[in-house]
Amino acid sequence: MSHSEKHLSQRRPNIVSKMIFASRWLQLPIYLGLIVVQGIYAYKFMKSLWQLLNEINELDSNAIMLSVLNLIDVVMIANLLVMVIIGGYEIFVSKLNTEDHPDEPEWLDHVNASVLKVKLSMSIISISSIHMLQTFVNAHNMPEKTMMWQLFLHLGFLVSALAMAYTDKILYSTSHKSH
Repeated sequence: MSHSEKHLSQRRPNIVSKMIFASRWLQLPIYLGLIVVQGIYAYKFMKSLWQLLNEINELDSNAIMLSVLNLIDVVMIANLLVMVIIGGYEIFVSKLNTEDHPDEPEWLDHVNASVLKVKLSMSIISISSIHMLQTFVNAHNMPEKTMMWQLFLHLGFLVSALAMAYTDKILYSTSHKSH
């Protein structure tokens, strides 16, 4: 066997390599399940909107604001689901091949695990911010201890996002210096 033939045979994937690579498809039911969850959130949104429309004359401005914040919260969670479903599938399972589709999300062109992680952390912080706003609008009905823990949790999300961004910055600058 010549040197080039030996090199090619070493590069051919063996059965273990093929199995490991194919195992990414085990994530497909997870992403399909998240699509079902997306449907649940669409139903929840429509139900909450219908309830708001039916009770609009009986609600004061704070109750309306809380209802609207609840709707925004559902939308933001649904957006988070879309990012996880589309981005996760694209990164970890298979390409979506949507290049010619006019509705292809702009961020899909440059999605990678790092970009997805930053987008997810920013979405979580945004969702947490909506919850904090709901808490402060409804502060007269909430125990102080609950509000304090919610604030600490929100600050924890912020610190985690900053730490991830800093880590990505270090890794990104290190990997590009070595090339």
